[in-house]
Amino acid sequence: MKKRAAFFDIDGTLYRDSLMVEHFKKLIKYEVIDEKAWMEHARNTFLNWDKRQGNYDDYLLEVCDLYVDSLKGVDWHSIEFAADQVIKTKADRVYKYTRSQIERHLKAGDIVIFISGSPDFLVKKMAEKYHVTNYIGSKYIIENGYFTGELVPMWDSESKNNAITELVEKYDIDLSKSYAYGDTNGDINMLKRVGHPIAINPTNELLTKLREDDILKNNADIIVERKDILYKLKPDVQVLSYDDLSE
Repeated sequence: MKKRAAFFDIDGTLYRDSLMVEHFKKLIKYEVIDEKAWMEHARNTFLNWDKRQGNYDDYLLEVCDLYVDSLKGVDWHSIEFAADQVIKTKADRVYKYTRSQIERHLKAGDIVIFISGSPDFLVKKMAEKYHVTNYIGSKYIIENGYFTGELVPMWDSESKNNAITELVEKYDIDLSKSYAYGDTNGDINMLKRVGHPIAINPTNELLTKLREDDILKNNADIIVERKDILYKLKPDVQVLSYDDLSE
């Protein structure tokens, strides 16, 4: 008998920010990498986003490039130590809804899988904390105890799609009965492949795709968690973007 699965993105879906960014900050704090790189290159993009004057996806992509460049040549012991500190201090900073859904799926005996663009060593630790079945993250290549600067990304839609295909075969999953939870356009294929797609606080780009897709616009649920309130919506709900406010 085929099994039911639940696929979860982490950053912005479970965790309320980016694990990669938190790791970057820890590496700076412990003087493993130079803060100058952050101050000169990513700070302005971050401040623009923080003031809602920029695009969050642009901010993350810029920080990701800077993170990889800064991490090149860093020893594995320092990377692992900073990752442990991220989990110790930040891993409980999650959305209540998503955490409860993970618990619900595990209790029901479902296959629960984390699929994230964050570094695999961080995703692994989150998977262990939340007792999920399996995990996949962006694979950072370590040779002779140091990061080479090379990685196999898992933040784009195509990579997540290919990963799901392998997981379906491995666990004999029935996708029509399965669930997927995501928040950005990188999760679109993951959401399209399951019978129960759920967008958590979706970006404007993902919301647009949900409205345009013939299957998702009638099938997807949107969960917005703000303060201590959950809002359950459908893609056809009227939503104003920041651009709309200036018109």
